[in-house]
Amino acid sequence: MHDIPSNLKYTNAHIWVENIGKNNFRIGVTDFAQDELGDIVFVEPPEEGKEYSQADECAVIESVKSTSDIYCPLSGIVTEINAELEENPNLINSDPYNEGWIFLLKASDDTELDELIDANSYFELIGED
Repeated sequence: MHDIPSNLKYTNAHIWVENIGKNNFRIGVTDFAQDELGDIVFVEPPEEGKEYSQADECAVIESVKSTSDIYCPLSGIVTEINAELEENPNLINSDPYNEGWIFLLKASDDTELDELIDANSYFELIGED
């Protein structure tokens, strides 16, 4: 069974979103997604300071199995990227919800949070209810 923290929100595209206060959010890929991808070998993060709309392609993860696009879960400006992933992209495999976060976002439309799903719905999505 995969780790699905109940304090996070999720997208149907296997992205987690953590509210860290004042309309700032930490974003990464779920434990389920990293498991499906296999060993992650490269992360192309979003551009720091760039504004993205919800569902815009903003980053790319390459694994030994495939390359996957990451879609921005909320509209906003990327305020920071996880520079550790440049040297250690496998942090996403070993610790997807902590050390393996991908970027921070200052959201511009907090109503979009209502479109994200909770942990129970995500469990159902991946068939682990």
